[in-house]
Amino acid sequence: MDLLCGVSILRAGEVMEPALCEVCKDIRLGKILIQTNLETEEPELHYLRLPKDIHKDFVILMDATVATGAAAMMAIRVLLDHDVPQDNIMLLSLIMAESGIHSVAYAFPKVKLVTTAVDKELNENFHIVPGIGNFGDRYFGTDPIP
Repeated sequence: MDLLCGVSILRAGEVMEPALCEVCKDIRLGKILIQTNLETEEPELHYLRLPKDIHKDFVILMDATVATGAAAMMAIRVLLDHDVPQDNIMLLSLIMAESGIHSVAYAFPKVKLVTTAVDKELNENFHIVPGIGNFGDRYFGTDPIP
């Protein structure tokens, strides 16, 4: 039987968990921490905790913002490596940049993308413009790493 589970891309994806848990009281949650290497500017997987038998689930992959799509694509690749079919993945985000949408959709055409807003461009720090800056830093009240 297929179940529904949520997987947060840390940190910003965590902010969507309380709302998901309000709607789906007994939902199972997973977490993926992906951070950009400051030297290579490539995403790196730092932490992974997924529910048992996730390959049988429909997965709501949560990230507050999708700018370039690099972290989302790595997270999707992790789910695929755990035998979750592309058809069973929905990437849910508050704001997505057009370039991130195109990147994810091109790489994973069967993954469903759901967002509340699309912004057109990225700035030199790869933040969505006009956007909101780094969502995790804003939400958690932390300063970005210099």
